[in-house]
Amino acid sequence: MSIFERYLTLWVALAMVVGIAIGVMAPGLVAAVAAAEVANVNLVVAVLIWAMVYPMMVGVDLGALRNVVRQPRGLAITLIVNWLIKPFTMAALAVLFFEGVFADLIAPADAQQYIAGLILLGAAPCTAMVFVWSQLTRGDESYTLLQVSVNDVVMVFAFAPIVAFLLGVTDITVPWETLVLSVVLFVALPLAAGAWTRARLGTPDRVDAFQARVKPWSVIGLIATVVILFGLQGQVILDRPQVIALIAVPIIIQSYGIFAVAYAAAFALKVPHRIAAPCALIGTSNFFELAVAVAISLFGLNSGAALATVVGVLVEVPVMLSLVAFANRTRARFA
Repeated sequence: MSIFERYLTLWVALAMVVGIAIGVMAPGLVAAVAAAEVANVNLVVAVLIWAMVYPMMVGVDLGALRNVVRQPRGLAITLIVNWLIKPFTMAALAVLFFEGVFADLIAPADAQQYIAGLILLGAAPCTAMVFVWSQLTRGDESYTLLQVSVNDVVMVFAFAPIVAFLLGVTDITVPWETLVLSVVLFVALPLAAGAWTRARLGTPDRVDAFQARVKPWSVIGLIATVVILFGLQGQVILDRPQVIALIAVPIIIQSYGIFAVAYAAAFALKVPHRIAAPCALIGTSNFFELAVAVAISLFGLNSGAALATVVGVLVEVPVMLSLVAFANRTRARFA
């Protein structure tokens, strides 16, 4: 892991502090950024999201899809957990906590926003960081690439319908056209651009070298987006700092629960550990870049939904590193 990946939680925390400070001291600057919108898409954030997503999409090898028949059990676990379990359990936990457990602590309108943000996180399984988790668990790199490639193709078609259904169930009005536009803008087009770039580069060595050059922009895009989000949310956070901890609770429970389901299924089906660990970690981690982008497009930069997706970024790295450690300790239990 690079120093940015290893200490991502720290950078995000520092970006939160900087964002809050800017929001308090220079509210006009943040308001100007928020006003730069076209068709409900913030232009500044759109550029930053592309900076985050594009380097990851270059690493997706669509040619790997022909290897679906190899070790189908690991791929089946990934797809079932990612698309038939995870979005719905995240929505259930969000409703349970923000309409039940935390109902007396959060205003109903804010609770609905946090639920929406958590649903967006739950419906966006990991794309890029899973390669880091796979490497740390000595996972099969080729099979991890296959899982991510299949997952991204499914995401293009499944993300919008699942999110729209779950947001509708929780009585949150979502404009379909904005949701579809977000998926096209932040998934389909970056995936197509990544495939075109990969084809132009040719050899895997050149692809790796190119990704190494553009990867810092991904981190810069993430940090800058966090600064903007927390600049807009600064006064809310200063008034109610406990909201960050409340949002983190269902995310943490979901992360450990999903990992347990996928890892146990892989163990029961005798999937080799080099495939079992990454397939469990894909569902546990989130494609938070997409979740942040869609939350901003649907609900706005200063929305509770956008705040909830950023809290997912803050929680993810320490949780995932603890699960990597657990997977490594239990390697000998697998065939």
